[in-house]
Amino acid sequence: MSQHTFTVNGKQVTVDTDDKVRLLWVLRDLLGITGPKYGCGINVCKACTSHINGKAFNPCSVPVSAIGPDDEITTIEGIADPATGALHPMQEAWLEQDVAQCGYCQPGQIMAAIAKVKQARSEGREISDADFDEIRNICRCGTYSRIRDAVRSAAAKM
Repeated sequence: MSQHTFTVNGKQVTVDTDDKVRLLWVLRDLLGITGPKYGCGINVCKACTSHINGKAFNPCSVPVSAIGPDDEITTIEGIADPATGALHPMQEAWLEQDVAQCGYCQPGQIMAAIAKVKQARSEGREISDADFDEIRNICRCGTYSRIRDAVRSAAAKM
C-alpha cells in the first residue's frame, strides 16, 4: 500500500491503496465519487470519462500510481459552479434537449463533450462534425442525435 495525493474536484485528497488500483475504483470506492461509471474497464465504452488537467481521460484504464500530486482530476460532480451550484452549460443543455434515457453514460458523455468543445475553442474554431466523430463514448440507448444537439447548444453558451 502506498499513499497517493492529488486534487479531485478542487480538493486535495490522499488515499492509501495499492499502486495498481485503477483510478476509477479509487474515485468510486475510496472517495465516494460515483459519477464516473464502470462500463468496460478497458477504455472502450467511455462511461467513466472524466478530466485530468482539463483533458478527457478514462480512469478505468489508469492506475492510481500514474496520478501525481500536481494532477487535477475533475468528474461530473466538479463541473457545477462551486459558488452558486449552478449547473454547467453542458448539463443545462442536456436537460433542455432531454438527452438522457437510462442515464448511465451521461456523466461520461457530458465530460467528453466539455473537453471536445474546449479543445475546438483552443484551436480557434467551433465544434464540427469531425469533432463529434472523435467522441467515442457509447450510449446504449442511442440518443446520439440529441447528444449532438445538446453539445451544439451548450457550445454556444460556453
